[in-house]
Amino acid sequence: MTLAGFQQRSEDLARGSAVALGLSIPFSVAADGVLLALALVCWLLADRYRERWAMLRRNPVALMALGFVALLAVGLLYGERPRSDALLYFGKYADLAVLGVFVTLFGDPAWRRRAILALAGALALLVVISYLIKLGVLPLTPWARRVPVPYPIVVMDTLTHGILVAFAAFLFAVLGLQAPRGRVRVLWFALAALAAGNALFIVPGRTGYVVLAALALYFGYVWRRLAGLALVALAGVVVVGVGYTASSTLQGRVAETEREAREWQPGVAARTSVGYRLEFYDNTLKLIRERPLLGAGTGGFPSAYKQQVAGTQMAPAGHPHNEYLHLVSQLGIPGLVALIALFWIPWRLAPRLPLAHEGVLARGIVLTIAVGCVFNSLLLDHTEGLFFAWGLGVLFGGLTPPRGG
Repeated sequence: MTLAGFQQRSEDLARGSAVALGLSIPFSVAADGVLLALALVCWLLADRYRERWAMLRRNPVALMALGFVALLAVGLLYGERPRSDALLYFGKYADLAVLGVFVTLFGDPAWRRRAILALAGALALLVVISYLIKLGVLPLTPWARRVPVPYPIVVMDTLTHGILVAFAAFLFAVLGLQAPRGRVRVLWFALAALAAGNALFIVPGRTGYVVLAALALYFGYVWRRLAGLALVALAGVVVVGVGYTASSTLQGRVAETEREAREWQPGVAARTSVGYRLEFYDNTLKLIRERPLLGAGTGGFPSAYKQQVAGTQMAPAGHPHNEYLHLVSQLGIPGLVALIALFWIPWRLAPRLPLAHEGVLARGIVLTIAVGCVFNSLLLDHTEGLFFAWGLGVLFGGLTPPRGG
């Protein structure tokens, strides 16, 4: 084999491994690690550094992701916290840097389509298995879970399941719009309905509810602009109203949320899920007021929060369950600006992608994570963080420079 042939095979294997990540992200952290390592090794062996650097320099989304990680690296240089915390948190955020690798692998629209279909297939399987568990066809916990749960989910927790299934409904609907009329279109829309029903009525996840609502409204706007937005909003009200009446799961989650929010009192140790979140937000805002410009440094939140609640009955926390507050508490105002830019740049550039549905999907990914970050520190979580980096890396591999650029 010639050197050029070896490099081409390495490039193809890197692409294949990256495509396979679409299959593994909803199911296996271990498989993610193996495939990601294989993709990176083959990417290095392909030895096309000059060409890739040129691609990165022309891709603002990749540069923003790399800049975001670089800012977190600067945050390692200051703050009082254990070195282990600093490196642990930096390592979790550093996963975003692989976005830069993926954009150099997915310039070919055929590879991007393979990756999108791989993710769609995995999410469809996730939804189908959840229904089979709910119907009793499969046992409640057929998978290797450390902690059994009373809900029909596969390997992730209810938060991650709800977010992925909400995005799945959006993905299937977009692929349905893009498909020619016929059985394929009907299949995609049927899968979208099943995924939406799963997120709303089968597996309780309050973040999933909000993400699904945001994606549904955006889909309505994409479909028929303001008329579609109004129609989806009206349909959503009807579906939720009927579903609320019929679904004890949805009723229970709404009532529980309302009750827990009413019971929370500032300065009093929380004992409920919503109460803990409100407690985290309240204490984190106090931390931010003390260090608004630079924060406590990367990974500095746990130590700073522990000092904040010392002498009270409130429990320490590893993060505030809000990525916006978390970044400000670590990096100050620059952290918030960087996070907003991480979302805004791909949102603004999505219409420049060569295929219209790719731009819609890119904005859907941004919307999923940006909304979810209001209620959780999603970029710390492996699955959500890799989903964000992988999805945007695949789609923005097709970004073309502006005319004259």
